[in-house]
Amino acid sequence: MSRQLQVSVLDLVGMRPDESTGNAIARSVETAQHVERLGYKRFWLAEHHSIRGLACSATAVLIGHVADKTSTIRVGSGGIMLPNHAPLVVAEQFGTLASMYPNRIDLGLGRAPGSDMPTMRALRRTSSGDDFPELVAELRQYLGDPKPGQIVHAVPGEGTHVPITLLGSSGYSAQLAGHLGLPFAFAAHFAPQYVEPAMELYRRHFTPSDVLDKPYAMVGLPVIAADTEAHAKRLFTTPQQRFLSLVRNQPIEVRPPVDSMADLWTSAEADAVAARLALAVVGDHESVKQRLQRTVDWLGVDEIFAVTDTYEQADRLRSYEILADVAKEITLPS
Repeated sequence: MSRQLQVSVLDLVGMRPDESTGNAIARSVETAQHVERLGYKRFWLAEHHSIRGLACSATAVLIGHVADKTSTIRVGSGGIMLPNHAPLVVAEQFGTLASMYPNRIDLGLGRAPGSDMPTMRALRRTSSGDDFPELVAELRQYLGDPKPGQIVHAVPGEGTHVPITLLGSSGYSAQLAGHLGLPFAFAAHFAPQYVEPAMELYRRHFTPSDVLDKPYAMVGLPVIAADTEAHAKRLFTTPQQRFLSLVRNQPIEVRPPVDSMADLWTSAEADAVAARLALAVVGDHESVKQRLQRTVDWLGVDEIFAVTDTYEQADRLRSYEILADVAKEITLPS
């Protein structure tokens, strides 16, 4: 007996050059509504600060807005960078969201800063991330049932048991997620070289818990599906340009596709971008199906988060339509 692959979306609220934040957010809402109709499981929003081209700094606010504009899809964080925040505040925010939108809110947690050193100082971040396990334990306590003698309470938040997933781009969170018996999501949309050892660590250290009796693994993947192979490859030059800007430490707005990247980068830059996008799933229905099935078989994941950067919204929506059809043909072992 086999299971169907679960598909979800990770959204960074990408902005075009000179675009208003409101337009970018409206486009994300439209995307969430679209994938909800297609039967996607989740729509998660990232947390990044002081990065021109991304409008996802106020993640909890965005989650509330998207949840209000949808009705069934789960909405959550991919993820909240916990060392940037007091666990009590996160518990209050997500406890409030869970109270407003019952059984629809997810809390994905990461330990990276989501920013550079000056921005970390501006955030008053005092944690290096080394105390991430303690921060996670404190947050889970606030979201759980009250304990005798407990002095500080998350109101709202206490007793909501908002589902938590640990996110990572290395083995650190994978091992912790396994130890705690929590779901784990790996950011292969920008760190594909570490995904296999991280998944092995997660399964090796997994201990059944009151949350899971067996591992539940997710992976973020760059995905661009189109009606033809040629069109998909052309659309793929948009995320290629974004990562090229990242390599050059430039604003990472969503830029129009080009016929060729050859004149835009050096060979070293091309190699750096290719390394970041090594697990990109790009093509028409059949090639996306083949690539995705190979990746799912290789990693043994239960769910994927598609990260789809296209300049035109119509291309993004069409990509998610094709992916929804492909997912119905991908099988997982029981």
